[in-house]
Amino acid sequence: MGNERTAGSFDINTKKSWLLIIGVILVSTNLRGPFTSVGALIPFIRNDLDISNALAGSITTLPLLAFALISPFAPKIANRIGMEWTITLSLILLIIGIVIRSFGEIVFLFTGTFFIGLAIAIGNVLIPGIIKMNFPLKIGLMTGMYAIFMNLFGALGSGISVPLASIGNFGWQGALGVWSILAVISLLIWLPQLTSQRNQQASVDTEKKSSLWRSPLAWKITIFMGIQSLIFYTLITWLPDILYANGLNSSTAGWMLFLMQFSIIPFTFIIPVIAEKMKSQVVLSVTTGFLFIIGLTGLLQGNLTLTPIYVILLGIAGGSAFSLSMMFFTLRTRNGKEAAELSGMAQSFGYLLAAVGPVLVGALQDLTNGWTIPLSLLILISVIFLIVGMSSGKERQVTG
Repeated sequence: MGNERTAGSFDINTKKSWLLIIGVILVSTNLRGPFTSVGALIPFIRNDLDISNALAGSITTLPLLAFALISPFAPKIANRIGMEWTITLSLILLIIGIVIRSFGEIVFLFTGTFFIGLAIAIGNVLIPGIIKMNFPLKIGLMTGMYAIFMNLFGALGSGISVPLASIGNFGWQGALGVWSILAVISLLIWLPQLTSQRNQQASVDTEKKSSLWRSPLAWKITIFMGIQSLIFYTLITWLPDILYANGLNSSTAGWMLFLMQFSIIPFTFIIPVIAEKMKSQVVLSVTTGFLFIIGLTGLLQGNLTLTPIYVILLGIAGGSAFSLSMMFFTLRTRNGKEAAELSGMAQSFGYLLAAVGPVLVGALQDLTNGWTIPLSLLILISVIFLIVGMSSGKERQVTG
């Protein structure tokens, strides 16, 4: 690890180690909730502001474009001012974005949403680097904790938004604004990390310059990350419609989406812990690819009796794919700086695909008036995921 800190054993400065653990967990709780909380409130927002379905739908697309825009630059900002300061500023930007978004006017809604997208992207990119740098002996455990809290609060954001909006005069503005409380708490807990930055930055600056954009392995990991993002956000958008077309009623189709998201959560923790103990993650990558293929093929066949099983398999695959992506950022790099750079590269491409996926699949459905071609395309993409996963899972480094 060069000159990087070795806090993974917790034998030095225990209080600071635990403050950092709590800080990482709290930052992770902000990386999906403020985003996922919007979807369930779209009907409230659309009716209150009298906007079209297309404009309302862009509220959920805008953060993904912000993710793609800022992700490559987050490591460069961190190289200038340090990871801790960059995350601090991202939390401040997140608070500002949440507050602005809840003002209730359309210009504030979109401006705040864009700020939130920028802030979340920075956290998404830099947390793997923070973990690599501070917990080299506990990468799997810390990645699992980061992923599970992010997904738990993402699910919570979807679940509590409508009940909150229905309380008195709280409205959709209050339901969105409440996330600022968690962001403020996270910022206060994170602030002590600024005191340990000076020495760390000096050591990082001496590291050998990397050239990830010329690394074939880095591009394979980027494609791996991109495809899992595309499949996840496409299913989040279209799974209920697919199941409704297969013969389920709208209520049951909605519960199947919940079942898929619920199935994701335990594997976001389990997979990193297992992956860290393995020299090669090829078996995990290939298994995940086959789960995607089996689940999507099941949706294509349309067997209603087996639908819950196929949905669970897709959830397991989604949780495993996301966690493996996060683990590759740390396992395939030499230090925290390089992990952040790979994370930025992969997530920029990944969220660009995530923004394109639902639109492309929806357009194919409109064009063909069915789900056979769109699902067949997703199966083909899953085969590509499996192939790049075989290479990404081998024990080596992107700049080795």
